[in-house]
Amino acid sequence: MASIPSVSDSEASAPLGACPAIAPERADADGRLRACVRAHLATVWRVLRRNGVPAADADDAAQSVFLVLSRKAQAVPPGRELPFLLRTSVFVASEARRAQRRHPTVSEPSIDAHASSKPSPERELLEREKLSQLDAILSEMEEPLRVVFVLYELEEMTMAAIAEALEAPPGTVASRLRRARQRFEELAVALREAGERP
Repeated sequence: MASIPSVSDSEASAPLGACPAIAPERADADGRLRACVRAHLATVWRVLRRNGVPAADADDAAQSVFLVLSRKAQAVPPGRELPFLLRTSVFVASEARRAQRRHPTVSEPSIDAHASSKPSPERELLEREKLSQLDAILSEMEEPLRVVFVLYELEEMTMAAIAEALEAPPGTVASRLRRARQRFEELAVALREAGERP
């Protein structure tokens, strides 16, 4: 995330007397936010992408999620940051999709900046095609189903953790996951059949 500040060499080597005084609670809040960014940025980014945020906007959306956490940090108990970030990511993704519908832009190819190593151009192209197909399928799923599917199947969270993060009953999460898997399969078959037509 480009706009998260880093410590420059001159700041790191400045004598202690030259540093402005920082209130202990502010230092703790800043440290907690930095720790959350280090621990959860990749997860937040992937959840945003898989919930319809274009790759070009994912960094800004992730920054928005962490800005919400920084503003509401005192209301988030320690150890409960990830559920808060996941709920916020779903909300930010929903807002981004709404804004995109109001102000459509030229679509860009779906390329994940956080993709694994790229051994060859052919493999990279294949990975892009797979991600593009995944994005197409997920974009057709209803939001409640897509959110549970992404968290369970792609982020590999447990159903209990998803229920806790979304503040939803476990039975609701299980039902949504079952329906989401069925819907995913239907959409994948339809996409495959559309690709096979001359």
